[in-house]
Amino acid sequence: MRFTGKKSEEGRTIIVRKAVVFSGGAIDRRAALEYLEKEKPEICIAADRGVRFCYQNQITPDYIVGDFDSLAAEEETDSSPELSAFRRRGVPVDVYRPEKDMTDTDIALEKAISIGADAVCFFGATGTRLDHVFSSVFDLYKLYARGIEGSIIDESNRISMPVSRKIVIRKSEQYGKYVSVYPFRGEAHGVTLTGFRYPLENADIIQGDGGLTTSNEIVADEGIIECREGILIVMETKD
Repeated sequence: MRFTGKKSEEGRTIIVRKAVVFSGGAIDRRAALEYLEKEKPEICIAADRGVRFCYQNQITPDYIVGDFDSLAAEEETDSSPELSAFRRRGVPVDVYRPEKDMTDTDIALEKAISIGADAVCFFGATGTRLDHVFSSVFDLYKLYARGIEGSIIDESNRISMPVSRKIVIRKSEQYGKYVSVYPFRGEAHGVTLTGFRYPLENADIIQGDGGLTTSNEIVADEGIIECREGILIVMETKD
């Protein structure tokens, strides 16, 4: 996905500082490693069981955060073999109590923002726990509200909440066959879809519209999504 957005006052493109967060849900190894190779994020944060994924794939995170309740089994939660190994390498580890007001993914998000990330991509933010999936989508809104691009990637989906009013998805680079667009926190107005099998022009879409904007397909070299007013969730999906 290419965002058309951020420009400096002189019209020059601003270099985006990217962060990747590995959380405790399901992480598709191939998708994660492809992202690291292509995007080369400047910041890597492991949260809770995401530490194990990093350790098993020879990824050294810049920061580690969480309560680590799902990382350790019989060990003390903050002294698993993976944590011990990263501590020996000098990786900062922030340990939190399990009884807290934020998920580990939330903590990692705030860490990414505090060290200057302009875009944050989450792996391990989905899985069988739908409560955590919902929370992760709401995390995209936390980023959106601060003008920061956010995305969630798993084996079958790439979910984003674009800050830009116009985004372009190249067909050759899309994440799967289907593209769905949904309004978030109310209605979206002036939605135009160009280059899609089912185009829209200056449409108003509401939550619960019966699937009007579900499972669309790009039929041109690029699919262009424009929104005059409101917040959109964009989902690129594959079977």
